[in-house]
Amino acid sequence: MKIHEYQAKQLFTAYNIPVPRGAAAKTTEDAFRIAEKIGKGPFVLKAQIHAGGRGKGGGIKIVNDLGDVKNTAAELLGMILVTPQTGEEGKPVQALLVEETLSVEKEIYLGIVIDRQKACPVVIASEEGGMEIEKIAATDPGKLLREEVDFAVGLRPFQAGRIFYGLGIDQSLSRKMSTVILNLFRLFIEKDCSLAEINPLVVTKSGELVALDAKVTIDDNALFRHQDMASLRDVNQENPLEVEASKFNLNYIKLKGNVGCMVNGAGLAMATMDLIKLVGAEPANFLDVGGGATSEMVKQGLKILLYDKDVKMVFINIFGGILRCDTLAEGVVKAVDELIIDLPIVIRLEGTNVEAGRKILAGSGLSFTVATGLKDAASKVAETLKQVNNMKSET
Repeated sequence: MKIHEYQAKQLFTAYNIPVPRGAAAKTTEDAFRIAEKIGKGPFVLKAQIHAGGRGKGGGIKIVNDLGDVKNTAAELLGMILVTPQTGEEGKPVQALLVEETLSVEKEIYLGIVIDRQKACPVVIASEEGGMEIEKIAATDPGKLLREEVDFAVGLRPFQAGRIFYGLGIDQSLSRKMSTVILNLFRLFIEKDCSLAEINPLVVTKSGELVALDAKVTIDDNALFRHQDMASLRDVNQENPLEVEASKFNLNYIKLKGNVGCMVNGAGLAMATMDLIKLVGAEPANFLDVGGGATSEMVKQGLKILLYDKDVKMVFINIFGGILRCDTLAEGVVKAVDELIIDLPIVIRLEGTNVEAGRKILAGSGLSFTVATGLKDAASKVAETLKQVNNMKSET
């Protein structure tokens, strides 16, 4: 789960990581009051959305005079901000972070993520802060410092010191830098983060270290341990269908094609995407009903798939394990019967109670295309989509 920059900075403050003076505003009056409290300008107004590249999209403004704060806030609040990371649809701006500006001498990158291959946290730092870390990794990987951390013992002070010396910053900042690194790691572990990032972490001309930006992502699977963090979720920044799916413990991802896909399990989801693309089609989305879905959850999942106006046909690819094929079939029949679905549906079932599932589909009196095996399913998806496109061109 992503949180906003102003929420991440509140966390930083709780973990003694220095941030600029400022606060979040949801109205122009709030923005003015916060700037007034900061005192003398210039001020920076930062649109709060769940995407990077805000500066390139016009979502970060410097305001020199207190009198201009309200006008600039009015310009930003309520806009749909399009950045290189939002896609063409953009994200709504419903809050701003109003902060003091700082005199910056040097920008550093500091982040912590999980290294999935080595199954451990890794602290990454670079003296090339302020840039996209992916570009540095691609063009000049030698400028990245890495410290892998053993879960059992945590990040040790000598590792923080090694990062400090690798960054080549003034020796007088040694203690401050080590404190920031160790505190960021403590936050990462205690809040079950999948990402904790400061970019840039700046050295000011007065010799202070300050987190100028902040990005924190919490592992969704650990939210049950952090109800305080779960309350920070901003559903306005998420795809409405993904939000709807989460109400039923379903995982939904929007894509750009025209075949709606229902699967169970992440591995089968990946295989299904490959299968669809192999026959020249494109998935419009995929919805993972997981292993413990009930027929009601299957029905709700199919409903969510059909809310997507890009979907021209549906492909249901299920390997019955804990989720039995007859349960899946009951849910699909119930959904098609109640929702009056007029789109073609191709179904491939294998696994537990597969024959019972096929009997339910066959006895429903409803129109389904049932495939046997992945190869047969692929050809039936391609053929069905071809028929849909032909009908569309004729009309």
